[in-house]
Amino acid sequence: MLFGINRKASIVMVLAGTLALSACATDKTRTGSIKRNDTAVSELSVPELNRAIETYGNQYERRPKSKQAGLNYADALRTAGRNEQALAVMHQMVIHHPEDNDVLAAYGKALASNGELQKALDVIGRAQHDDHPDWRLLSAQGAVLDQLDRPQEARVYYRKALQIVPNEPSVLSNLGMSFLLTNELPQAEQYLKQAVATRKADSRVRQNLALVVGLQGRFDEAEQIAAAEMSPTDAKANVEYLRQMLSQQNAWNILKEEDKQAN
Repeated sequence: MLFGINRKASIVMVLAGTLALSACATDKTRTGSIKRNDTAVSELSVPELNRAIETYGNQYERRPKSKQAGLNYADALRTAGRNEQALAVMHQMVIHHPEDNDVLAAYGKALASNGELQKALDVIGRAQHDDHPDWRLLSAQGAVLDQLDRPQEARVYYRKALQIVPNEPSVLSNLGMSFLLTNELPQAEQYLKQAVATRKADSRVRQNLALVVGLQGRFDEAEQIAAAEMSPTDAKANVEYLRQMLSQQNAWNILKEEDKQAN
């Protein structure tokens, strides 16, 4: 979930949702960043996403054993919030590709999106090899541990991933969001700024940085960052919403409570 105009998500759903195993792996750099005309599925508009689901669904129907067709379709479904259907697709992919790391990682991601966090952790761990660790799987393990409220363990996995790919923005972003979820905002900002400074950082990373800056009360700066990723009107509306939320008494607990209710 992005720091976007969609009011159906609370701000903390943005926090937790952005973790969503963003480095767990069908694309060369991050899982779920399936590109369509140079646009990541997660960044498509609703009509574009619906068309992508139809396209990938047709491909999957024609080639139900195809790894790439299954991964593309499941990712588009998950992006649209159709988590149970995405999980069903990945069940089939695991049957056809039981030893494939990309499939196991995507299956773990689908399980996590469906709330089956411990099972997701087990599946992703099964895909990992200690003698030749995959940084994308390490970051994915960290993201699940963060969702299980085990942030210290999660950060160990992120840092192991960064030993392999020191400036990978998806891992830096996950690490930043880990600190955000424990309300350690300066640390979160530090890692998100490192992520944004890399050439590979995408819109989601920059929007996360805008969120962290806004949560620290620097609303004008947050609006400037957000305006680079959306219209000035939407950026202003997002920051104003954040300002209103933080003006309430005990705002951080309110945000967390909204997240629990939304999930």
